[in-house]
Amino acid sequence: MVQYYDYVLGVIPLVLVGLTGLLSVAGLKLTVALPAGAGVAALIIGHALFVNMPAQPTAESTESTQRAKAE
Repeated sequence: MVQYYDYVLGVIPLVLVGLTGLLSVAGLKLTVALPAGAGVAALIIGHALFVNMPAQPTAESTESTQRAKAE
């Protein structure tokens, strides 16, 4: 099952390479395009860490997950 953080890990390199390539093709120098792509990737990482924080599972959620798998 794919979760939010799996998508984040996949999007980070796509944004870094894709946006850098897009800006480079659009005419910006690589020395400008690369920091722009890295900045957007850093914003995605910041969102995943600080806005939508990972949480440790509680005992109740672990038990309910185990019950659901057993059924």
